[in-house]
Amino acid sequence: MGGLEEEKHARYIVSVEKKKDDFEALLIEHLRMNGAYWGLTTLDLLNKIGAIDVDEVVSWVMECQDKDCGGFAGNLGHDPHLLYTLSAVQVLAIVDRIDVLDIGKVSDYVAGLQNDDGSFSGDMWGETDTRFSYCAICCLSLLGRLSKINVEKAVNYIVSCKNLDGGFGSAPGGESHAGQIFCCVGALAITGSLHHVDRDLLGWWLCERQCKDGGLNGRPEKLADVCYSWWVLSSLIMIDRVHWIDKEKLTRFILNCQDKDNGGISDRPDNAVDVFHTYFGVAGLSLMEYPGLKSIDPAYALPVDVLLSSHVPSSYH
Repeated sequence: MGGLEEEKHARYIVSVEKKKDDFEALLIEHLRMNGAYWGLTTLDLLNKIGAIDVDEVVSWVMECQDKDCGGFAGNLGHDPHLLYTLSAVQVLAIVDRIDVLDIGKVSDYVAGLQNDDGSFSGDMWGETDTRFSYCAICCLSLLGRLSKINVEKAVNYIVSCKNLDGGFGSAPGGESHAGQIFCCVGALAITGSLHHVDRDLLGWWLCERQCKDGGLNGRPEKLADVCYSWWVLSSLIMIDRVHWIDKEKLTRFILNCQDKDNGGISDRPDNAVDVFHTYFGVAGLSLMEYPGLKSIDPAYALPVDVLLSSHVPSSYH
């Protein structure tokens, strides 16, 4: 199995960031802002953030901002969306350049997407999803502007998406899914509302996601996938039930998904690597306090030292 290939993963991330015209770059063109967040957070957790040109990153991020509404797009020439706006703010936080933002304008854009029932639309077209609730709450908290929304309504909407199995869905009545659970539990943690969670019931559902190979899946009867090393593990940490899974087996699963030759981490052993799974694999190892990695906050999905420098209180104590 061996250990974590830090140097190779860092080189892989930097090489992906520099590619603009290959097949992988074209596939993620519309969500390159998310890719920048995944890649830069990975580098920071690996203590390799010095490998990137901060000014170049900041310049590109700001070019992706819609100057009229204040939101950010996934790439140049694309439309703004909450998903990419959060990633943009996270990227700027990582490189300690939140100061380049017009915080009032960005926070007005985010707050303006809250609906009467407390939910959030992802953009002007109106799709609602608990992912967007998390994006809005996390983004505004990082900017120190949570007071711009009706937090009570936002929390009540998230609670309305809770299911009988203790999990949460994308909307009221939606199937429980580990990704949505992270979004809902993370938003509740940031707003100090975790008392709405049935910790034992949800903890049981989450720990049942561990498969025989040690990996975690997102819902019953699915294969394990490295990305759930983040979605499931972070949620378990936030509700103080992480001791209910076998962390040693999960660590082995993640390490077995590495490309030992060229760097990067895949969804499961022997598959093709990508930035998404590389980030969530490294982030999962960070949550398990793997030697040599920075600590990451389970709700904000940012290195703890980034939150400290941004004067944002950690969500987990």
